[in-house]
Amino acid sequence: MCKESENEWFRGWFNSPYYHILYKHRDDAEAANFLDALIGELALPRGAAILDLACGKGRHAIYLHHKGFNVTGLDLSEESIKQAMESANEGLIFHTADMRTFSLNEKFDAVFNLFTSFGYFDQKSENVQVIQRIHAHLNDYGIFVMDYFNPATVCCFKHSGDLHIDGIQFHITKKIENDHIIKTIEISDQGQQKQFIERVQLFSLDEMINMLESNGFKVLHTKGNYFMDDFMEKTSDRMIIIAQKS
Repeated sequence: MCKESENEWFRGWFNSPYYHILYKHRDDAEAANFLDALIGELALPRGAAILDLACGKGRHAIYLHHKGFNVTGLDLSEESIKQAMESANEGLIFHTADMRTFSLNEKFDAVFNLFTSFGYFDQKSENVQVIQRIHAHLNDYGIFVMDYFNPATVCCFKHSGDLHIDGIQFHITKKIENDHIIKTIEISDQGQQKQFIERVQLFSLDEMINMLESNGFKVLHTKGNYFMDDFMEKTSDRMIIIAQKS
């Protein structure tokens, strides 16, 4: 069996065709409704500059551009950005870069980090680097939105299951280990076996707030789902933090 290294697992997995097959049925209607609710909450003016950090193939960035914003999408995956670039035009551009080290010759009114695109790294200091890069790319009093799973409820998700997509079998198992949620994806495709690992750090709300406030942000609101209801630690599906550069 071909097994990806757990070290910086995201480099191989996000560029793999199997990643795009497994997640190709993400709910675009849910994403659009969430963005509409978020835009309403933030009251961002048309034409505002938004950075979609860890944008993937650009589904959020493309929708935001359709809503009248100037959007830059950034992602580590060359394959994802290659696909996103098919939608690029005036006011919608994409870059390939690492969120820990990116440097753009532009500042933004808002930075969005959506769909649990944080906590991928071995060292917590690397997550701080991401926060610092975001802070450096925001205009004064700019807004940062982080959409992260709720660590108190993610442990209740189904621990294993099988999916069959395009003739490919995906066997997925999840576990909590050393303050990480670890998802193992075993793939069977035409007699070939592959295995990939997703590792995401578990951060409590207090840890997130401390990380943000220690790096130049003031937390304004915490929401618990894509309808923008208030966060409830024991029951909310998501932990959506809205912070302002201070």
